[in-house]
Amino acid sequence: LSLACKPMAIEITNKTTKTLKKALIVKAVETALAFKKRRGDVSVVFVGDAAIRTLNRRYRKKDYITDILSFAEDEKGEFIGELIIDYKQIERQAKRFGHSVSWELVFIIIHGTLHLLGYEDESEKGRKTMEKIGYELIKKISV
Repeated sequence: LSLACKPMAIEITNKTTKTLKKALIVKAVETALAFKKRRGDVSVVFVGDAAIRTLNRRYRKKDYITDILSFAEDEKGEFIGELIIDYKQIERQAKRFGHSVSWELVFIIIHGTLHLLGYEDESEKGRKTMEKIGYELIKKISV
């Protein structure tokens, strides 16, 4: 079986009470992976404010709620990594930025997936690059 034939697995776990548009989530991850011509498995987990704050504090030493955490797999195997998303934070950001919740969610998933692929936003240049790619890729998805 060639690499091109291998199907990707995008596993979605919802630990919230929100109803998710799974096809849209899968499309967002697939679009970002396709941008880097990368195939592999990604786990996407939806959590609440308390869980994301705990994880952010534990892994990034930042004691606040964030929209997404990306955990890239070190090995170059089939598993690319995991995205942990706070759906309530996505809703708050959508309202603050004047986007639909779906648009904000897709943008953040693309952003997180780019992190899994090695992009960084700690520098101004990195942030601008990721933002530019994110805006380009979201145009490919009907949101």
